[in-house]
Amino acid sequence: MALTKQILGSSLLERSMFVPSSSPSSLLNQTRFLVPLENKRVVRVKRAAKFPVAAISEDLMKGSSSSPSSSSSSSSSSSSSSVSTEKPVKFKVRAVITVRNKIKEDFKETIVKHIDALTDRIGRNVVLELVSTEIDPKTKSAKKSNEAVLKDWSKKSNLKAERVNYTAEFIIDSSFGEPGAITVTNKHQKEFFLDSITIEGFASGPVHFPCNSWVQSRKDLPGKRIFFSNKPYLPGDTPAGLRLLREKELRNLRGDGKGVRNLSDRIYDYDIYNDLGNPDKGIELARPNLGGSDMYPYPRRCRTGREPSDTDMYAESRVEKPLPMYVPRDERFEESKQNTFTVKRLKAVLHNLIPGLKASLSSSNQDFNEFSDVDGLYSEGLLIKLGWGLQDDVLKKIPFVSKIQESSQGLLKYDTPKIISKDKFAWLRDDEFARQAIAGVNPVNIEKLQVFPPVSKLDPEIYGPQESALKEEHILNQLNGMTVQEAINENKLFMIDYHDIYLPFLEGINALDGRKSYATRTIFFLTPRGTLKPVAIELSLPHAGPNSRSKRVVTPPVDATTNWMWQLAKAHVCSNDAGVHQLVNHWLRTHANLEPFILAAHRQLSAMHPIFKLLDPHMRYTLEINALARQSLINADGIIENCFTPGRYAMEISSAAYKNFWRFDMDSLPADLIRRGMAVPDPTQPHGLKLILEDYPYAADGILIWSAIEDWVRTYVNHYYPHSSLICNDKELQSWYSESINVGHADLRHESWWPTLNNSEDLVSILSTLIWNASAQHAALNFGQYPYGGYVPNRPPLMRRLIPEEGDPEYASFHADPQKYFLNALPSLLQATKFMAVVDTLSTHSPDEEYLGERQQPSIWSGDAEIVEAFYDFSAKVRQIEKVIDSRNLDRTLRNRCGAGVLPYELLAPSSEPGVTCRGVPNSVST
Repeated sequence: MALTKQILGSSLLERSMFVPSSSPSSLLNQTRFLVPLENKRVVRVKRAAKFPVAAISEDLMKGSSSSPSSSSSSSSSSSSSSVSTEKPVKFKVRAVITVRNKIKEDFKETIVKHIDALTDRIGRNVVLELVSTEIDPKTKSAKKSNEAVLKDWSKKSNLKAERVNYTAEFIIDSSFGEPGAITVTNKHQKEFFLDSITIEGFASGPVHFPCNSWVQSRKDLPGKRIFFSNKPYLPGDTPAGLRLLREKELRNLRGDGKGVRNLSDRIYDYDIYNDLGNPDKGIELARPNLGGSDMYPYPRRCRTGREPSDTDMYAESRVEKPLPMYVPRDERFEESKQNTFTVKRLKAVLHNLIPGLKASLSSSNQDFNEFSDVDGLYSEGLLIKLGWGLQDDVLKKIPFVSKIQESSQGLLKYDTPKIISKDKFAWLRDDEFARQAIAGVNPVNIEKLQVFPPVSKLDPEIYGPQESALKEEHILNQLNGMTVQEAINENKLFMIDYHDIYLPFLEGINALDGRKSYATRTIFFLTPRGTLKPVAIELSLPHAGPNSRSKRVVTPPVDATTNWMWQLAKAHVCSNDAGVHQLVNHWLRTHANLEPFILAAHRQLSAMHPIFKLLDPHMRYTLEINALARQSLINADGIIENCFTPGRYAMEISSAAYKNFWRFDMDSLPADLIRRGMAVPDPTQPHGLKLILEDYPYAADGILIWSAIEDWVRTYVNHYYPHSSLICNDKELQSWYSESINVGHADLRHESWWPTLNNSEDLVSILSTLIWNASAQHAALNFGQYPYGGYVPNRPPLMRRLIPEEGDPEYASFHADPQKYFLNALPSLLQATKFMAVVDTLSTHSPDEEYLGERQQPSIWSGDAEIVEAFYDFSAKVRQIEKVIDSRNLDRTLRNRCGAGVLPYELLAPSSEPGVTCRGVPNSVST
């Protein structure tokens, strides 16, 4: 506790020039923390501000030098007086209200801002009212202060600081008690972002209200906004004066489930995925609704309430870019994050536009014909390759291109992906192909081989024989003298199996124009050096009868022809892998499956609830990024359908995976590793698990982070729930978990595998799983997309040709020019560049990223010194984990992360700079 006492002993308001205070608790309101770590490094709890932190008028600084202390004295004397005279004495307290300005405003916003500045002087202002934690014995309702007006709005309207401080004064009597809530009424025309409020003048010290919310104009959202102090309360411990407000605020957030949501609303509700298709534009853009049916089960998404489409009453009408999709107002990207996405969107448009022009000029330019064509994307740039002679004919017809082509040529080049930055040909090697299965962008599908040959679980009446085409003779000469069973017994054989997830969709996929796919299985052998090598690839097509060639096995090459066959087989495995990675592991598991828990948290857990405070940083931006995905990534004819092999069947595959493979109880890292046979429980190990594959970078680093998260969550839960009965009797907590399952995951609500919530260990497990998936799991699956996938031959998101066999019509062209055949089997130039632009965007950290172990709003912990101390312990552990990861990446015995040309495994290294860095673990799913 010494560290916390040292921190809490300083005065925030003196240091940040807000309102001087001697109260320890005021420290945690507005500043970032720097915690010494071994006298060398610091733990960052908030990123440094890029703009002036606050601006405050001189009259406040002058008045504040005496006002708080005199008010405190007055309060103390008044309190003493009230004891003797039993007559309350009135005194003043002061509020410091911090408002965050927009850095850039459009013309309309500027005009409205000036109008608000003028009308503020005549009474159309911002009004505040304090609410006590106590009940007035006369009125039987919460004690309230007088209404106070926010001062100096018009005077400070032109200040350019990022945060501007205003003041208000309340008249309080000595029997008021402790303020627990504050209401805000915005009589202006324009919304504003309320950062925080600090009340100075009470004998107990400053009271902090972390608001972090847009306050709408009364004309848009009638009624008063409610904000609670930073002191956490379980529902049963809620002070009498706050109980009705606590319930009222939750009712406001739930809404009534009716009507079209306005962009200014703060209502959290559920709906099915009925907005992915656009049937009004044609039957080819119609898509099945996901969720609410046995055929297409899916988690729920945030309800927008839009009207049905004109041609299908069960499909919601679309909102297309640039119009925004509805998410509750406080869930939208903050300005710096939005600016990052705006720049990236411009870059993506250019990358899509230029290949489109190039493809339209010459049909021969639609494909990569040589590897130098791929390299040109990083060296020459697409605009240069078009040729300047086209400027007058084409480019000048596109104004924004002609404006930037000379000053911003770099926007038209792609950055060199990390996978080819050290070794241009590493991706061709079998050991690198295998290494990426455990240290690449999708390291979560490899499993220990339990039975050989593997057996399908699909219905043989529909999908043909369940037996595999793999035979012992296919791999026997690759096992260093072992039999297959010996290799299985000694944990030497592993598999990535995409047979059952792809085969039901192959007939439809392969009927699409420019799409060809297999359902693949890949077998790996663990070498004595601790690395994996692929020893066989099984390729399956839909069963077409007893004599059909629906299954074939490709093994490592023995000559030039089989070498190119093997490269094509590996490319098809990567294409399968890219689809499962994006549609199942990334989108479904870390985006879509978390959304119901986030919606339920806002609907059922008060902002005062300690579990809401724990989860809050791990829910940031997720609803917004998911809405953007529905608008342009996973929708009909969106990026995923255009750029990945499954095409229009992409989200049906995601739904099938949700139905047949996903289980919440298997979503923790330990449970997932044990399920895949990649680890076994071992209480003698530091974290209770023993890895079967010791040099498994994702798992080895992940266990460190999982354990730190779990320890932090356990400390937090045990602090607020010393007895299990408190968990069982916490109505908000139980309602949150129940609604997450029964409404948010309604299609799977009857599954027996859902964990119970009866004691502290249940709660620790549930919360740790959610936080793990929102932070580290998402980071491991997301931020390597461009570093690995930006070089399309390494990880093609789709394939356009099958592997020819002798006698096939295409075999002659393959045999004549296998390199050209291979490149033409990859995505087209337009498909590739579109994909690269998108994964470049998704792999980017924004400047306002909040990483694991950091808090942008530390004031939410300031009410409890023990939790502050526990959080700093967690923060220190996270920084220590980063040091361990750094040292592992320099260990030459760990060949899956260190070696000549080998990329270090940094996707689970907690910190990162902005940009595409292939590292960093943000708190939440925000890209």
